[in-house]
Amino acid sequence: MPHWNHSISLISKNWTVASRFLTRTSSRPQGFRSNAALESLTKAREERTQNIVLYNYPSFSGAFSALFAHLFHRHLNLPCLILPFSSVEPFRVEDLCIDGLKKSYFLDFIGPKGFAVELSRRTSCQVIGFDHRKTTLSDIHLYQDGNNSLSLQVNLEKNSSSAAYNYFCDKLSEMKRDNGPASLLNTEDQERVETVLKYIEDGDLRLWTLPDIKEFNIGLSNWRSKLNCVTNPHLFEQLMKISVTNLVARGSAYVASQQSLATKLLEKVFKVRLGRGLYGECLGVRIDGNSNLSDVIGKELSMKSEAAGLRPIGAVIYMQGKNLKMCLRSTDKHGTDTSAIAKVYGGGGTPWSSSFIIRMDEYNQWISGN
Repeated sequence: MPHWNHSISLISKNWTVASRFLTRTSSRPQGFRSNAALESLTKAREERTQNIVLYNYPSFSGAFSALFAHLFHRHLNLPCLILPFSSVEPFRVEDLCIDGLKKSYFLDFIGPKGFAVELSRRTSCQVIGFDHRKTTLSDIHLYQDGNNSLSLQVNLEKNSSSAAYNYFCDKLSEMKRDNGPASLLNTEDQERVETVLKYIEDGDLRLWTLPDIKEFNIGLSNWRSKLNCVTNPHLFEQLMKISVTNLVARGSAYVASQQSLATKLLEKVFKVRLGRGLYGECLGVRIDGNSNLSDVIGKELSMKSEAAGLRPIGAVIYMQGKNLKMCLRSTDKHGTDTSAIAKVYGGGGTPWSSSFIIRMDEYNQWISGN
C-alpha cells in the first residue's frame, strides 16, 4: 500500500490528539476540588504543613514535575502536600490558606490570573512556578505585581518538567552540601527517567526530533488517566518505572494494529456521487466504530480516488450516535474545496477537511448504483 509512512504519522498525530480529548472528558466526573482533596487540605491545616505542590492535570510534564518535588521533600524529610490542579474544577485561594505555609509550588502552570499573587498575600508564602507556554509568557505581567515572594519561571526553550528537575536537583545538592554529594535519583533510575524527560520535552515544545517520538506519545497517552495522585496513590512509583523503550513498543503496536485495520477498511471502498452527482464523484468507505481513523483513511482515499480518475476527495462515513456523519478529505492543495460541499448540507471545515451530518435517505441517493 503506497504512502503508508505518511499515513502512520497521521495515525500517530490523530490518536494523540483524540486520546488527550477523551481522557480529559472522561476524567471530568471525578472532580479535582473533591472531598478527598479538601480532606487532605484540612489535614494539612491541622498539621500546619509548610509546603504545598500543585501540578497541572492532566499533563505529563506536570506529573513528572510533581514526582521530582515528591523526591526532593522525601530526601529532606519535609512534610509536603501534593495535589493535581485542573481548570475543570480549580481550587480556590481560601482552600490553600494554611497557617505556617512557607512554599507553594505551581508545576507546569502558574495558576489562574492573580491566583499566585493573592495566595502569597494571604499566606505570606513564597510561590514558585514553572511553565513553558508562549501564552503564559505573553501574559506574565497579569500573574504578578512585583512581589518578591513570587518566582515564576517561564522558559520557552525548556519544558516545565525539565526545569523542575534541574531546580529540585540543584536545591537538594545545595541543602545537603555539608553531607557530601546528593542526587535526586539513584544511578539505576537516573538515565531512564532523564531519557523519558527528553521525549516529553520534545513533544511539549513541538520539536518532534527524537526517534520514534510519535510512537512514544501514543504509548504515553495510555497513562494520562492515571495522573491524579489523589485517586492513584501509587502514581509516583509508577512514573519512576516508565521507560522510553516500553512506550515506543506499545505505540508501535498500536500503529501497526491501526494500519492493519485501515488496510482492511480500504478494501471495501465504493463510489460516492457527491450531492447526487452535482459535485462529481469520489471514493468512499464506511468505518463505523473507527472514527479515529477518519482523517488518515480519508486522505488515502483522496489519492486513490484521483488515481481512479475521480475527484481527489475521500468520503469517510460512520454512525455518530444516531446520526450518519460524512467526512470529506482531500490531499489536493489547489483546486479542491471540500467545505463547499459540506456547507450546502449544514456542515463546514476547511478546503481539505470538512464534515456534515447526512440523512440516511439522502446518503442512499449518493451511493445508489454501487
